[in-house]
Amino acid sequence: MAKIMETPTLRFYRMATNLLSNYTRLLPGVPKRLHFTDDYKVVRTVTDRDTGKPKEIESRIYWVDEEDGEPVSRTFSIMSQKLDAHLEPFRKDKLYNRYDFIITEMGAGFYKDWNVQPILRPETD
Repeated sequence: MAKIMETPTLRFYRMATNLLSNYTRLLPGVPKRLHFTDDYKVVRTVTDRDTGKPKEIESRIYWVDEEDGEPVSRTFSIMSQKLDAHLEPFRKDKLYNRYDFIITEMGAGFYKDWNVQPILRPETD
């Protein structure tokens, strides 16, 4: 697999993020390879951008045990219905356990979208 060239600033940011956080964060335009082991839903209260009033939304949390090929113990939280729809077909019977997902965030605001590439993991004994 070809290695993506990183600027020194991006490399430092990734190192600092890896050392200081227990969650996985996507950066716009930067692909991230993730492996999920479990998921669950939570209800969160957020402030509506348009009205400024609190509202409840459902969020899906995935447990991540590999990030960009490195072992980790983190969570990946999805509040976007668009991104959740990409992963929904893999939730039945936790089919996502058999895949790595390369997720790339693109755009901003209402035009934000994600490119999600499922990659079947090799079978192990």
